[in-house]
Amino acid sequence: MRRAGPAMPAVTVLGLEGSANKVGTGLVRDGQVLSNPRRTFVPAPGQGFLPGQTARHHQGCVLALLQEALQEAGLESADVDCVAYTKGPGMGAPLVTVAVVARTLAQLWNKPLLGVNHCVGHIEMGRLITGAQNPTVLYVSGGNTQVIAYSERRYRIFGETIDIAVGNCLDRFARVLKEVAHKMLASGECTPEDLCFSLQETLFAMLVEITERAMAHCGSQEALVVGGVGCNMRLQEMMQIMCAERGAKLFATDERFCIDNGAMIAQAGWEMFRTGQVTQLKDSWITQRYRTDEVEVTWRD
Repeated sequence: MRRAGPAMPAVTVLGLEGSANKVGTGLVRDGQVLSNPRRTFVPAPGQGFLPGQTARHHQGCVLALLQEALQEAGLESADVDCVAYTKGPGMGAPLVTVAVVARTLAQLWNKPLLGVNHCVGHIEMGRLITGAQNPTVLYVSGGNTQVIAYSERRYRIFGETIDIAVGNCLDRFARVLKEVAHKMLASGECTPEDLCFSLQETLFAMLVEITERAMAHCGSQEALVVGGVGCNMRLQEMMQIMCAERGAKLFATDERFCIDNGAMIAQAGWEMFRTGQVTQLKDSWITQRYRTDEVEVTWRD
């Protein structure tokens, strides 16, 4: 794990994440995850999570999660050096809920504030936990699908979905399966499991191919899988086969850090804060379309 240099004082960052159906708070100090509790909004079966309902869930959980994070870490507000929150991308109402809490804490505690890109949070948490140095990143989640590599202070996007992210695609297909495939199912030609497996294999094969092309272009020998769908063991298996054939190494995390969490926002915030970045209160809005390649990556060479 990367740590601050010996001349630097320890820096502790509180991170708040709430861009989708997960709300989390996490505390990170110089490469060490001190706490990382979260809650998940679970809608009625067969339904997706709507922005208003999700925001109300987050409102009801976030203060208890904050207290839980501090208690688990054995810290008080005075021990926190900076408050980081997810600025975007994500769902508007849940993002606003977390941003309001972060702004309030920063003012009450008299701490600096940092708006963090959600996608960059996934990348920095993946790099921290796995030790990957300069990987080509496959970022796959419910709302985002991107192939990314670092170059000249930016995370450059080599490929992305512009219509529907892979996670959302799989979820929606499962919900409407009987409606759109009833003839094939009624004939006995295939089962719902057959269709789900075929879709997953096709999507994952596409992701692996584009990631391999990006690795070849960059001359990369490291691949990192992040995002909620990155927990999928079949996707990791396919990525591992590709990396082995290239003589490269695959890095991945489990659901503690792959799925949206507060510690990933804290870690990205820690990287930003120690290089002098701070978000002024007047600039502490949210944006649902905050692109990965908009962020100036001041903490990498």
